[in-house]
Amino acid sequence: MNAMKIYLILFGLMIVWGFNVSMVKTIVENWSPITITSLRIFTASLTVFIMLGVTRKVRLPRGKEWLYIASGSIFSVILHHFFLASGLSKTTAANAGLILGMGPLLTVVLSMIFLKKRPSMLTLLGFFLGGVGVSVTVLFGTGTISSINLGDFDIFLAILVQAISFLIINKASKTMNPVLFTGYMLFFGSIILFLISLGLEPNGLATIPNGEPSVWIVFMLSAIFGTGVGHAVYNYCISQVGPRKLRYS
Repeated sequence: MNAMKIYLILFGLMIVWGFNVSMVKTIVENWSPITITSLRIFTASLTVFIMLGVTRKVRLPRGKEWLYIASGSIFSVILHHFFLASGLSKTTAANAGLILGMGPLLTVVLSMIFLKKRPSMLTLLGFFLGGVGVSVTVLFGTGTISSINLGDFDIFLAILVQAISFLIINKASKTMNPVLFTGYMLFFGSIILFLISLGLEPNGLATIPNGEPSVWIVFMLSAIFGTGVGHAVYNYCISQVGPRKLRYS
């Protein structure tokens, strides 16, 4: 697939993920955040494996691939979605979306440090303008620095660990189908995240039956398209053009 097609796919994915931030905000406001997030990611993993089953691309990991899956699950699923769910329960979807805009900036920095990638002048210009724009909007959007809260910090941690996971995905994709890698990450990550929720939210499962039908529709849309299909497509794009050239959401 040529670069132009990949960027067009990513453009569409950014729109989907923009809506997904609001959907996740709705989800965590109606249920216990970590519990429902683990179920959302588990549903997403089933979506990915159904896609792989149809195309007959399911296989067991081999050798170091298990290590990559474990590392990816920790950073891309467990930590990322833990902080995202926690942050969205404390801050606004607008603030979260603005902070998520720092994702590509962190990815560029980490690529420079760990992959020894030298950014182009255009990348550096985008890095500078993006950093200034996000900082000004988030820090001074209401006229006071005090507008930042713990939820905003959680969102920042979410994009930091996700940026780290991009480097892992890039390495893993050399031997493993990135969509298959995504499926395993989502599956194992959701299981561990669910176990964590049992300790942090002992009554979390009790809140599940209380969801309105409209919120369940939002849950399914977010799980299937925003998380399952979205992450599978995004990780495939990372394997094609490299993490430092992609935008995060």
